[in-house]
Amino acid sequence: MDLLRPLIKSFQKFKIMQLEIQNISKKYSRNKYGLKDFSMTIDKGILGLLGPNGAGKSTLLKMIATVSKPTDGVILLNKNNIVKDANYMRKKLGFLPQDFGVYPNLNAFEFLEYMAAMKGVGGKDSKLRITQLLEGLNLIDAAKKPIGSYSGGMKQRVGIAQALLNDPKLIIFDEPTVGLDPEERVRFRNLISDLANECIIILSSHIVSDIDTIADRVAVMKSGTLITEGVQEDIIKSVSEKVFETVIDKAHFSSFKNEQIVVSTTRENGRLKVRYISKTPIGNSVQKLANLEDAYLYLTKTN
Repeated sequence: MDLLRPLIKSFQKFKIMQLEIQNISKKYSRNKYGLKDFSMTIDKGILGLLGPNGAGKSTLLKMIATVSKPTDGVILLNKNNIVKDANYMRKKLGFLPQDFGVYPNLNAFEFLEYMAAMKGVGGKDSKLRITQLLEGLNLIDAAKKPIGSYSGGMKQRVGIAQALLNDPKLIIFDEPTVGLDPEERVRFRNLISDLANECIIILSSHIVSDIDTIADRVAVMKSGTLITEGVQEDIIKSVSEKVFETVIDKAHFSSFKNEQIVVSTTRENGRLKVRYISKTPIGNSVQKLANLEDAYLYLTKTN
């Protein structure tokens, strides 16, 4: 991370940011909503946005990024209506969409130079910034190779780099760790943890482990609505004293999972050790300390 220290320092000159999402909806047809009456206020730091596939996470992020407009409602960045003035947001935004694409015939340096020009970032500082990003994201050795020859994880790291080119004050990552190996995930988490000191970072994922180690606050979505939002400790309280572990025969597991919210299973001497959520424990179950994954599953299964 030392390679990115000069870049990170440049982020720390910004004033406190605030994003206000006020009753926004995205309607696709008479009875179909991608998002419905969604409201939230987001301050600097990292917001982890959790929800199953189809929850409306990408729909929300695209509207914040001004890629699409809400059917109803208002989005304000520092009291500026970005639905009416999209350029105000775009000058301050770094965005890695879920379906990020690259030009396969360009190498990483050429692609980032092109993206920098598109964002209005030029001059000698842009080349230094690109080099710092490539080094910090472990891409410098492959920087002159065509992106088309990159692995999925390497392409994703190029996407992360382009999101950070313009000193963004609000950074959106939609499923950023797809294709990254465990070491790359740690590198990514360290990077955005440092950047979050003076920026708003929204990190969307359906993988709880991408969120629980770094998010200052967590929002849980389902079916286009916000279920809950707050610090992790408060969200975990929703499932405290409801998490248990027991060992059952494999033959009983099918009926067991139909009656309980199963968090995880492991094999143990030919039987299954099951972590589950229930208001009433079964048999010789042992109560376990709840975590964010437990709370996420409980909230999305019961709401």
